[in-house]
Amino acid sequence: MTNHNQYKEKWLHWAKELQFLSQSALAYCKDSFDIERFERIRDIFAEIISLYSGLPFQEVKGLFCNETGFQTPKLDTRAAIFKEGKILLVHENNGTWSLPGGWVDVLETVRSNTIKEVKEEAGLDVEARRIIAVQDRNRHNLPLYAYNVCKIFVLCDIMGGIFTQNKETTESNFFSLDELPELAQEKVTEAQIKLCFDAYENPDWQVTFD
Repeated sequence: MTNHNQYKEKWLHWAKELQFLSQSALAYCKDSFDIERFERIRDIFAEIISLYSGLPFQEVKGLFCNETGFQTPKLDTRAAIFKEGKILLVHENNGTWSLPGGWVDVLETVRSNTIKEVKEEAGLDVEARRIIAVQDRNRHNLPLYAYNVCKIFVLCDIMGGIFTQNKETTESNFFSLDELPELAQEKVTEAQIKLCFDAYENPDWQVTFD
């Protein structure tokens, strides 16, 4: 029997498709009547997400319905940095820990964004050496997002620097796989960190991707 979580995932999938179709149509549509119809489809998406998440309708519209143009997945980079067999995690303001990283900014590449995020969140200068994995976030992390995200894990070497507290993180530390603290599951899971350990320990590692 289909359980409640499976129903929720199916509804989210349908809602995301409505958002994708309506945003794509609005990017190219010229007819005023068709524009009105596709804007209504986008509102239906926001109503579904509002019901699913408990967020106010207008907040959902502001978060997910303010982009224009053909919709594509967002990019998120996460740096895997090791020292003496342990991996670097940063402590976030909400009390959980994560690999340093974040959205790929405009004008940044995967490499430069990885380096930038490590400097901002961990205070370290690193060399981005090789890609570990490219993952579809909604296949690996919870909660599910109403848009798609490609997560790119990058193995990095420390070149210098020192941690300083900032607006996003309060401290950093190195952890072994069997002593991981409470993780920010929406950003990184134990399975993803284990994947980073596997890549670090294997010089012949082959990139995994969804």
